[in-house]
Amino acid sequence: MKVLMLNGSPRANGNTSVALHEMEQVFASQGIETELLHIGNQPIRGCIACGGCAKAGKCVFDDAVNDAAVKFEACDGLVVGSPVYFASANATLVAFLTRLFYSTPFDKTMKVGAAVVAARRGGLSATFDELNKFFTISGMPIAPSQYWNSVHGREPGQAAQDAEGLQTMRTLARNMSFLMKSIALGKEQFGLPETETRQWTHFIR
Repeated sequence: MKVLMLNGSPRANGNTSVALHEMEQVFASQGIETELLHIGNQPIRGCIACGGCAKAGKCVFDDAVNDAAVKFEACDGLVVGSPVYFASANATLVAFLTRLFYSTPFDKTMKVGAAVVAARRGGLSATFDELNKFFTISGMPIAPSQYWNSVHGREPGQAAQDAEGLQTMRTLARNMSFLMKSIALGKEQFGLPETETRQWTHFIR
């Protein structure tokens, strides 16, 4: 099994990285492969609503989004990490995720998702909720932990002193591992849930 991990911080070795690496160690102990992509320092532009992905099956901007799409399709779980900026995720990461989820035509049902956020003090729960919405709209179960998936630290690396935050990350990784393995067994025996033809409703008269 494999988990794709996205570091949405501009800093490769900041507090977001501390949280993700804590999870990586648990995944390794569970026999789960991980791949970490550093997204937050890349020049990712937002979606321009051109509709080109519907024809090409990928985003018209051939950058890290299309590279990650192949890895996303092949993985069993996705972990998205971000620092908090004004009670929101890093704008580069949001642009990346918006294009990644919108432009990829493959079925994401039952891939397990987890959001991880890092901040000096506040805005964590708002950012956590923001990132989770990418999963829920795509039929992806969200892995739970013992608390909201967050770590605290101001200077790079200070999150390593957040004992509760690190324990939350380890618990998250263990629960995510269990959930992915359980879903894999469930798919073998029962398959994926039945789907209906999508109904589109537009709120205009």
